[in-house]
Amino acid sequence: MVKQVIEYAGVPVGIVVPDKDLLKFIAVKFHVHDLDGQHFASPSDVLRAIHKLMSASRTNVPRAA
Repeated sequence: MVKQVIEYAGVPVGIVVPDKDLLKFIAVKFHVHDLDGQHFASPSDVLRAIHKLMSASRTNVPRAA
């Protein structure tokens, strides 16, 4: 595998490239930048991390009354 596009909710948010027997995530969207440069065992692990990040960020967003 050379690289693979990672999409979240139908939007490309980054790519994974092989690095040290793992996959290195390279973010191309600001909302997943916290995961940039992290290594994962599989593309599905990247998607789980993105989902967790997005769920946490929605929980921490202040809402207007």
